[in-house]
Amino acid sequence: MEQSAAGLSSKTVKSRLQSEGYNEIPKYHFSFYKAVLNRLWEPTAWILELALLLELILGKEIQAVFIVLMLLFAAVNGAIQEYRSNHVLNLLSDNLTLFISVKRDNHWLRIPSRELVPGDLISLKPGNIIPADVKVLNKSIYVNESSITGEATPVTRAAGSNAFSGTEVLGGNCLATVSQTGLRSRAGKTSQLTLEAKAPGQLQVLLGRVIKYLAILDACLIVILLLFALLRHENIVSLMPFLAMLVIATIPIAMPSSFSVANSIEANVLSNQSILVRDLTGIQEAANMNLLLMDKTGTITTAPTSVKEFHSFSNYSQSEINQLALAAMDTRQPSQTDTALLNFIGPNTSHLAIKSYQAFNPNIGYSAATINVNHEKKRVRLGSLKILAKKSGQEVNDTDIQGHTVALSLDNQLLGFYILGSQLRPDALSTLEKLKRRGVRIMILTGDYHQSTEQIIQQTGLSGKVITGKELDHLKSIDGITAISEVLPENKLAAVKKCQELGFTVGMIGDGINDAPALKLANIGIATANATDIAKQAAKLILMKDSLLSITNIIDSGHRVYQRMMTWTITKLVRTAELTILLTLGYLFFRFIPLSLNALVLIAILNDLVTMVLGTDNTQITYHPEKWGFKKIINQASVLTIGWTVVALAILVMLVQHLPASKISSILFLFLIASAMLTILMTRTTKLFWLGRPSSAVLTATSANLAIAILASTFGWGIAIISFSSIGITILATVVASLVLNVIQRFSWN
Repeated sequence: MEQSAAGLSSKTVKSRLQSEGYNEIPKYHFSFYKAVLNRLWEPTAWILELALLLELILGKEIQAVFIVLMLLFAAVNGAIQEYRSNHVLNLLSDNLTLFISVKRDNHWLRIPSRELVPGDLISLKPGNIIPADVKVLNKSIYVNESSITGEATPVTRAAGSNAFSGTEVLGGNCLATVSQTGLRSRAGKTSQLTLEAKAPGQLQVLLGRVIKYLAILDACLIVILLLFALLRHENIVSLMPFLAMLVIATIPIAMPSSFSVANSIEANVLSNQSILVRDLTGIQEAANMNLLLMDKTGTITTAPTSVKEFHSFSNYSQSEINQLALAAMDTRQPSQTDTALLNFIGPNTSHLAIKSYQAFNPNIGYSAATINVNHEKKRVRLGSLKILAKKSGQEVNDTDIQGHTVALSLDNQLLGFYILGSQLRPDALSTLEKLKRRGVRIMILTGDYHQSTEQIIQQTGLSGKVITGKELDHLKSIDGITAISEVLPENKLAAVKKCQELGFTVGMIGDGINDAPALKLANIGIATANATDIAKQAAKLILMKDSLLSITNIIDSGHRVYQRMMTWTITKLVRTAELTILLTLGYLFFRFIPLSLNALVLIAILNDLVTMVLGTDNTQITYHPEKWGFKKIINQASVLTIGWTVVALAILVMLVQHLPASKISSILFLFLIASAMLTILMTRTTKLFWLGRPSSAVLTATSANLAIAILASTFGWGIAIISFSSIGITILATVVASLVLNVIQRFSWN
């Protein structure tokens, strides 16, 4: 391959793009028919298929047809949800492009990493995600390869060795040649960060408990039903299909996937607002966020854009100082701070001969270079004033320092420090005010000295005291604390841990390599638009435009998802408990199952139809952090469960002596559908349900379900025909019960 100090030529790049293709992985192509077939061959489908087989053996063809209908509906519904989720994820993954420095035609360029070709000469530094398989050329780099090996311990890739796509550069600075791209790379994921949920959020843990307890309840009820069937010498085989259908209808197996779709829909909304969601749990956790830790420099203040002055502690001239500082800078991939220093130094500063160079490492707080000064090897360092002052043993009075500082030392002598200018971002004050109105506490994290931090806090209008990073370990409470100064990289991670231990749902927003561990640990990690690759990979959400106001959009999305999920969860719990109690008590006391298998199938299908549109429901943004809690959900569901179950049992008791089982089943079927639709309307708002307008899709779905139930009862679609008077009385009784329950529900919630 062509390889020279000038890099590839444009002609060669064009030729290799045509022959090798872009440095990307082809997208997964969703197959609807394959998704349907997959869902017909999974544990939940096996239960229904066993029930189908038993019905055919017993010669119950009509019931068998209804089980087939349920199987097909579940498979098609699941495939539709998977399609919607995949469609949104593919759209979102397109919105994030990683860039890399590459040398072509003897010029260093910054290009999208998907445009790399084998043979390209690239520059790697800490914070880069290696965009393709490469061969390291001149210096060693320190690499985190956990994305391909699963091992958390970083490794050293020396000159001449290979480094792989998707791994992270933690330390060192080197040139490398691209060896393999796209599908030919070892990692198989190169130029883009993909959207994936990595760890269960609070909601997933809660849903796991809900499903577990419902499964235990079902198991207990099935054992009771089987024992009574044995004691009564009834046909157990004929009971099995019904029990199988009961499990499918009551355990919310599809609930997690339904919520993933709801999150994906909201992720698409955020994408249209220039916010990329990397982890779906980040959206739902945003509703719970009650504390936001904010990196100062580059986040609430602009990145340092100019040097105000150099404060000298030595006899070196300014031109000599500039030469030494230039030796410790990264001129191939300059950071925003490097750019400000380079503009101050000017283009005419001559370069010193550099023997070795160490890129900026956030773990030690400086970059360094070995140079020759008067034929002697010297070590020049550029970085944290606090760290370099301590290294030199020199005391620095920070009282009058106003601004961001970058210190310069030669061996163990502190030569002085640059003072860089930065100011509050134009949208910082309005963002902080909106966050406070939403009940979110703010805490600023910064490496600046105490005095400088207090000046910034005064500008923000925040009230409270400023502590130092050293005081974190001894904190028992964060009441009254508004900022932490003199923060080292490990202090940011410790701050997140401490606040989580104190019971907060913690958000963290940052942009640098040193922010990445805290972004990853936080419940809601947010990377800014100018963040490093590693910071973006660690975050759950990424701001794609330079605006802090986007944070409020994330919180609002979280509240919408929270309300829709609460509607789903409470409604499902109410329907499940009501159905299982009604069927069990009906069988135990009246010696028959008061709902036919066909009616049970129809209930399962019609209820799941509404699930498909709940993600679009209208919501009302609340201005306080929410809380997921098992006790809270059970308390809210209990009122409606008790109320609806009492009404259902009353209907059963009144009818059991006057109507045959088939007509009782039809009346209860109509009641259960009507009560389920009204439960959705009651749980979706804290107002009286007729005062809160649902979305057109939800209103259409609930109305259509009720209409189908009425038509099925009228014309005998799979169930026994009942009279118009029975239909009217059932609907009227359900509506009256809902009005009473809604009032009781509001009283209990308040």
